Amino acid sequence: MDRVEIERAIGAARVLPVLRTPDAAGAVKAAETLLDAGLDVIELTATTPGWVDALAGLRRSHPAAVLGAGTVTTAEDARRALDAGADFLVSPYPAEAVRAVTGEVPFLEGGFTPAEVAAAAGRGIAKLFPAHVGGPAYLRSVLAVLPGARIVPTGGIALRDVPAYLEAGAYAVGVGSDLVKAPDPAKAVRELIEVAE
Repeated sequence: MDRVEIERAIGAARVLPVLRTPDAAGAVKAAETLLDAGLDVIELTATTPGWVDALAGLRRSHPAAVLGAGTVTTAEDARRALDAGADFLVSPYPAEAVRAVTGEVPFLEGGFTPAEVAAAAGRGIAKLFPAHVGGPAYLRSVLAVLPGARIVPTGGIALRDVPAYLEAGAYAVGVGSDLVKAPDPAKAVRELIEVAE
């Protein structure tokens, strides 16, 4: 897939699982559960011990999935993610060092202020972080002055709040611990897909 196709896949998914787990085995298990439940776009964070091996393993076992590496803040981690097969990279804040090595790979660069979000959206897809601070109302306000911007809010978003972010104009919504800790993640994914549709 090329950059345009990957960015379209993220938008089409509407929900972006952000997997931050205590270990690589937990990340792989969570990813496989979500992939089997129907999601085809997954983000593994670079704060998970063993994340590179987890990402590489998932790439081998799920070649058609769109896999991203999140919380990437250094050029070294960006290169490691790309070597492991990441389709896209994500940072929590403006990260010029990462941007410099991404090439044609989509980079969801983080920001919170309108200026930061505008700069990131001007280069592709912006990540609004931490989204829970302002909530859907803040996203709506940002989009009012940045019409057409592709913004993925993430950070502290509960499953129950996903519809409100989508209604506010989110390109997709990043959901982390609330999804991983759900009693039945597969059921939660199916419900989110129904909402997104």
